[in-house]
Amino acid sequence: MEQALIIERVKLLSREEDDAIVEAYLDIAKEKIMAKAFPFEDTSLMEVPSKYHSILIDATVYLLLKRGAEGETKHDENGISRTYGSDDLPIELLRRITPYCGVV
Repeated sequence: MEQALIIERVKLLSREEDDAIVEAYLDIAKEKIMAKAFPFEDTSLMEVPSKYHSILIDATVYLLLKRGAEGETKHDENGISRTYGSDDLPIELLRRITPYCGVV
């Protein structure tokens, strides 16, 4: 999937209109995904494998929507309760990534 299409999908799902902000959060999500997928490699010059593009979109949207509440441990308001253990991606997303151990 092309970068432009990924950006458009993230913008649509998150309602974020600023390309620069979307790209910044895409970079953060990419680093987290690549660290999980290739734990023993320098991934700075690698691209996210196409099989993980949906996770990249989900992770970026998650990070964008959580903006401003990073690391929140408890919040109750009008019957709505929020609790975050860390500012990292949810374990449900990370479980969908299979770590690669070997030579790329």
